[in-house]
Amino acid sequence: MAALEEEFTLSTVPLGAGPNGLLGVEQSDKTDQFLVTHGGRTVILYKVSDQKPLGSWSVKQGQIITCPAVCNFQTGEFIVVHDNKVLRIWNTEDVNLDKVFKATLSAEIYRIHSIQGTEPLVLFKEGAVRGLEALLAEPQQKIETVLSDDEVIKWTKVFMVFRHPVLIFITEKHGNHFAYIQTFSSRTLSKYTLFHGQEEKSVIQNFTASVDRKFISLMSLSSDGCVYETLIPIHPRDPDENQRVVRSLLLKTVVAGDARSGVALTVLDQDHVAVLGPPLPASKECLSIWNTKFQTLQTSRELPQGTSGQLWYFGENLFMLHGKFLTVIPYKCEVSSLAGALGKLKHSQDPGAHTVPHFVNWETSRGYGFGSQNSEQSKRILRRRKIEVNVPPPAFEQLLSTIKKDSEKDIEVELCKFLAVKRTPDFHTIVGDIVLELLGRHTTEPSFYPRNSLMQLIQTHVLSYSLCPGLMEAALEKTDVQMLQLCLQQFPDIPESITCACLKIFLSISDDSLQETEINMESVSDCSDPVQEKMDEQTEILQNGFNADEQNCDSCDRKLNQKPQDAAEETTSCPVVPKRAALLNAILHSAYSEMFLLPHLKDIPAQHVTLFLQYLYFLYLKCSENATMTLPGLHPPTLNQIMDWICLLLDANFTVVVMIPEAKRLLLSLYKFVKSQICICSELNKIEVSFRELQKLNQEKNNRELYSIEVLELF
Repeated sequence: MAALEEEFTLSTVPLGAGPNGLLGVEQSDKTDQFLVTHGGRTVILYKVSDQKPLGSWSVKQGQIITCPAVCNFQTGEFIVVHDNKVLRIWNTEDVNLDKVFKATLSAEIYRIHSIQGTEPLVLFKEGAVRGLEALLAEPQQKIETVLSDDEVIKWTKVFMVFRHPVLIFITEKHGNHFAYIQTFSSRTLSKYTLFHGQEEKSVIQNFTASVDRKFISLMSLSSDGCVYETLIPIHPRDPDENQRVVRSLLLKTVVAGDARSGVALTVLDQDHVAVLGPPLPASKECLSIWNTKFQTLQTSRELPQGTSGQLWYFGENLFMLHGKFLTVIPYKCEVSSLAGALGKLKHSQDPGAHTVPHFVNWETSRGYGFGSQNSEQSKRILRRRKIEVNVPPPAFEQLLSTIKKDSEKDIEVELCKFLAVKRTPDFHTIVGDIVLELLGRHTTEPSFYPRNSLMQLIQTHVLSYSLCPGLMEAALEKTDVQMLQLCLQQFPDIPESITCACLKIFLSISDDSLQETEINMESVSDCSDPVQEKMDEQTEILQNGFNADEQNCDSCDRKLNQKPQDAAEETTSCPVVPKRAALLNAILHSAYSEMFLLPHLKDIPAQHVTLFLQYLYFLYLKCSENATMTLPGLHPPTLNQIMDWICLLLDANFTVVVMIPEAKRLLLSLYKFVKSQICICSELNKIEVSFRELQKLNQEKNNRELYSIEVLELF
């Protein structure tokens, strides 16, 4: 699920597109600060949270800034290029750019890239790339020509892969496009020719890209309004050879096919892209977020003042020109799931944005109208594509043959060979077939359990429960808690019955067995320190604004009032060992539907329910130790997840748990916690009237003069 939040204007200075408009927005060394480069003479540093500029620098009259300013993350300095060849380097204390460090280079610069973890990289218009330090050491060094005549750079981006920068830039020559990949770990430059698929003769208008460990996913928005994807290997087999890659259709008709300006595309995460442009020929321009995994439109917002076709994103903020002003729109993209793609998740949404679960019909869709095309031709194309996709690579055939008869070690060797081969668009289905083949042999030969191979396949991050439905059942049968934890962390579509079966095993497995098992502990903070239950403070909250009579203070409260010091000294230790805590955290992170989960929770033994409740209550107390109400760790459970699971367990098992003596103290603590929250809400309601009066006064401020002194008395 994705949502666009309320927008705000960052720059109140009118801007425009083109060479004299807005050149770019770049991240500063501070998370909340951004460099905005005007195409004329100015660079402004903004702080987004305060919506105000922190500094402004301009080149002198007659000079023109020719590429966006960037921040050197290693030094904290800023770098800008004017007049194509002149570098200027300064910091926030400098006032006049004419007096800062200057270096004149021997060739024209196309773009400077700067990201965390490496020095800035300078891409020249002729295709050569240099590190900033090497250029500053010898500014007039000769820069080689990489591109051919009439070949110009259209787009570029840099990534960090295995702690080394990888730069990609796209060029165009006579209507043909080429991709260059510069890897700095091996110091190789690879060239690829981008071929159009057989179904398109459109003109490419925009590029964006994402990266994994082996491939760059290059996405392009074409003049037909569709988004296409090209997988480009980072490390080719023959870097010196000009290789060919073919574009494949990713999203159909995300903008109007006749749109020639005001369109842009940028990738937000592995499953979402943001698109700028009019959805229909006669409609106004919109900002929309699409789910590429399920091919659905998640949310969109109309931009009535128009846009320049420029779009940037950093963190959870989208930057664009709305009219002539730089606008910021915060956005949220949750982990991709089918429920989210269909708009079925509970989500608080900005009333200005509307969620549209728009589906793509691969055979007959045309734009947003879903008009019918030549169905026979579409079916022929679809069948032809299926034939092309389903041709298995030789390594896959060899692996399947090995699985049927060879040993586990032989299978592991062939699996490594298969995973080293270039990934195809149907890689996830091939991996699913391999898992099913392994599970099929396990069914016929119960002693055959290729655990290492299965773990390696899960770690490809392309599997889901629906692709290999018997995998988690086999792990449950073998009590393989490590594999179950990995599946819970990666599979988005696990049935509630399987989630509950995993929970039963995680609660029942012995501590000795866990000590011998390797478990991912990223989600677990320090469980050795006990937490203190501040019962006396809870009592004060309960009494705030209430009379201590029978109506508001029951016998349990009176007991606490009689012995507040004893209650304050009580501490709670983590009821489970750290490895069991890591497994339970995987359950807390898993997706579920309450209606389908509750019946299965009723089958858990009462002592295990009590243990899980004790652990959840311990996590809640841990959250209460800091003002942010969060747990330490890399991927800890959130407070909402903790409270949701407490409610689920009590809804399913309260009549059983209430009869267990060991659970009496726990239930009493939970009762007092809930009662304290009710009393806090009651106190907030009492002062709501005062806030309403203040709001009325604020609404009347337009009737006052420009300057006034007001005294407000609250009783």
